[in-house]
Amino acid sequence: MTARKLTLDDIADARAYEREREEFRARVIALKTIRRVPVGPVVSVVFENRDTIRFQIQEMARAERILSDAGIQTELDIYNPLIPERGELSATLYIELTSRPQMEEWLPKLVGIERALQLQIGASKNDTRGNGSQTVVPAEVDAAHEATLTREEVTASVHYVRFALTPEQIEQFRDAPVALAAEHPAYPETTVLSPETKSSLLEDLLG
Repeated sequence: MTARKLTLDDIADARAYEREREEFRARVIALKTIRRVPVGPVVSVVFENRDTIRFQIQEMARAERILSDAGIQTELDIYNPLIPERGELSATLYIELTSRPQMEEWLPKLVGIERALQLQIGASKNDTRGNGSQTVVPAEVDAAHEATLTREEVTASVHYVRFALTPEQIEQFRDAPVALAAEHPAYPETTVLSPETKSSLLEDLLG
């Protein structure tokens, strides 16, 4: 099954969007709260779906006053690839820094962070409560964005990644603990997904 991508018909024009914006914005903010996973002190990951991407396009069109079909189609072409296919999770990784000293410290240090991200499904080998059986699903970097974001000496503050799971891994994901980890030499951090986050992401995986 292929994910249902957004089309021009899905993007409301300016007046129609203003009528629905308050309710839609509140719904997406609540959704992003569930689907946002902090990983350590400066990295967070937001798992995208069709609603979060539609919100991104609607807000971009509103802010930039994009009114033509051609302009909206350009945004669709950019953001539609971020809607996950069945069996996939799609995410935006943010490096959240608020000052120049922080940026000067962290952005060179975190080069390659997008490739260090992984899902860890099941008990870790150090978890004495489990049997040590763990499946690791590494992040795949979105190729369309990588060329414009990747730097050798300093990383970008935003990256787009996806995780592709097999049917067997999806079954594991449903039943076992799941963590989102950054296995980066300068930033070894792990966060266990909440039941609410897992439930929301399972909808993506099952299509």
